[in-house]
Formats: sequence, structure tokens, C-alpha cells
Amino acid sequence: MNVTVSGRTEPFRTVAFDAGKNSVLLIEQRLLPHEFKIVATKNFRATARAIADMVVRGAGAIGATAAYGLAQGARAFRGRDLKTFFAHVEFVYQTLSDARPTAVDPVNAMSAVRAAMRTGETVAEQQALALAAAEEFANEDARHCAEIGEHGAKLIRNGMNILTHCNAGWLAFVDIGSATAPLYAAQAQGKQFHVFCDETRPRSQGATLTAWELAQQKISHHIIADNAAGHLMQHGEIDLVIVGSDRTLGRTGEVANKIGTYTKAVLAARHKIPFYVAIPLSTIDWKIKRGFDIPIEERHESEVLGAWGVNPRGQREYVRVANSTSGARNPGFDVTPSDLITGLITPAGIIKPAELWKHRRQLGLRD
Repeated sequence: MNVTVSGRTEPFRTVAFDAGKNSVLLIEQRLLPHEFKIVATKNFRATARAIADMVVRGAGAIGATAAYGLAQGARAFRGRDLKTFFAHVEFVYQTLSDARPTAVDPVNAMSAVRAAMRTGETVAEQQALALAAAEEFANEDARHCAEIGEHGAKLIRNGMNILTHCNAGWLAFVDIGSATAPLYAAQAQGKQFHVFCDETRPRSQGATLTAWELAQQKISHHIIADNAAGHLMQHGEIDLVIVGSDRTLGRTGEVANKIGTYTKAVLAARHKIPFYVAIPLSTIDWKIKRGFDIPIEERHESEVLGAWGVNPRGQREYVRVANSTSGARNPGFDVTPSDLITGLITPAGIIKPAELWKHRRQLGLRD
């Protein structure tokens, strides 16, 4: 997507790779919307920390980051012994996969990289194949998001008010985004519509990231408090909900996404508002059989007890908001049952959640 900073517009991807320096290049998302900055992680441990600390976040983006991180770790190996190299790659894989347990994209991305590596007969060949496979995952992520946009744009009519939750935009993927892809495609078709961005506490990705993206793209929007969505639905001010997914179960159609997604699905069902989830294929988990088995990340209580912002001196600063002696619970995700989901917007078209398994080969599952 194009980014305009200080009057200058340039195209950027959320995740890229500098082969010469063996570094992963990331947009530092914690600084947005106040500062746009590209950072480089110098080794796979730093790449894993960037995922865990949410320098980069979002299903496809952390998937691509993990894929590049695996290639980065593999390319850093010095030696020719394949057995030692395999052990090293396994350690790199575990380090990266442990960084964010709920999203399935990192595991799917790294599995694709490792499968490609196996065709190499030497360490050097496998190192080269690892980077090529990581690049292919990143390119495929962008392609899938573009296809999601083509299918999802059909749902958007002139004059609609659309609700989003969290950030499933191009910042959450390599480019274009999942939940935002239909918005960008509809805008390109000349459609006029308005977007309500849930602020998405506790990290406020809707208020900081989605709103920043929409402003960059000049799409009409308002930020709303998370608890305002029900009021707007009740008064007929929301026509459509589109959200993203960090893990979608291929067997059941259940969706794990940012905390609060389930609440919005219940509200949408109550008010008979279509509720769609946009998913690239890398977000589908074909193995887990029920939503309660999805590992839900519990993040640090400080995210709930305070907030990050920029002070009058332009410095990023954390401010405690809550009562000083209180603790907090901070589950990062929830699971939305399939019967609350109108449809899944996939690169292959819009599919009913219960029909994912029937379309599994069309959606990339190989037995």
C-alpha cells in the first residue's frame, strides 16, 4: 500500500527481507499512528521478540515474519553437516512458533518453508530454498488478500455503514489486508461508504492502525468506543460487519480473532446484521476439531491497566489508568461459533463456515 509521510508518498509492504544483511524489515506498528518507522531485526531471536512484543502483529504479517525469520535463522548457520543444521532449524522453528500461540499463520508459513527446504541436498541449497519459500509465502499472502477484496467488494453497496474490529488491514498482512481488502476494492470501484472502527481495547489497534490506514486511503470513517457498537446497531447505523481471523477451524468454521469479536457477532445476530470474516488460506487450521481447543494467549495485565500514547513533547509514554492496587485479566482472543458467521470471505469465494471442510481441496488442503 502507499504511505504518505511528510507529503511524500511511497509504496511499502508490512514485512520484507534484506538478503544482504540477513535482516527482516518491519513497520514498527507500536509507534503508529504518531510515527512511521521501518526497523530491522538482525537475527531470528530478535525476529521472535518482534512478534511477541507486537512490533509486528496480524495473522498474515506474523506468518510472513516467521517465514522470513526461519530463513534468516537457517541462513545464519555456518557449517555443512546436515544433522547439525536440522537441529538448528528445529530450534529456530520452536523459538518463532512460541512467540504468539493463538495465530496459526506462523506455523503454516514455516511448515511451507521447511517442506521446500527438504528438496535441497546440501546446507547451502536448503538455505537458498528457505528464503525463496519465505518470499513465496509473502507474495501469496498479498495475492490472497487481493482475491479476498475482489469477492468481498460484492457485499458493499453505496451508502453502507460498515463496522470493523481490531486491525485486519494491510498492516496485519504483507499488503492489502483481509477485512480491509473489500473496502479498498469497493473504493477502487467508485463506491461510497462509511466505516466505523472499533477502538479495540486494550491495545487499540482499531483506533491507531485501522483508522490510520483508512485515513491514508482517504476512506470516510469514525473511531468508536468498543461498547458503542451495540447502540449504533440498535439505531440502524450499521449495515455490515467485516472482521479478520487469527485462526479459522476448517472442520467447524469457528473463528479465533481479537478479543471482542465474539461480542460483535452476538450483537450482529441480535440485530440481523450480516457478519463476515475475511480469511486467507494460511489462516485455516485443518487439524484442531473444536474452538475450545484453540490456545488463547493471555497477555500482560499492563495492557488493560494503562495505555500507550504520545506526550506533548512527542515522546511515546505509558500512562496508568486503572486503580493502582488492582490487577487485570487480559485474554487476547476469543472464539466465535460458526452459527454466528454469515460467511467467510476467502480467496476462492464466499463460503459458509460449515462448508469449509467440503471445499478443503479447493482451499489448499492436501491429504
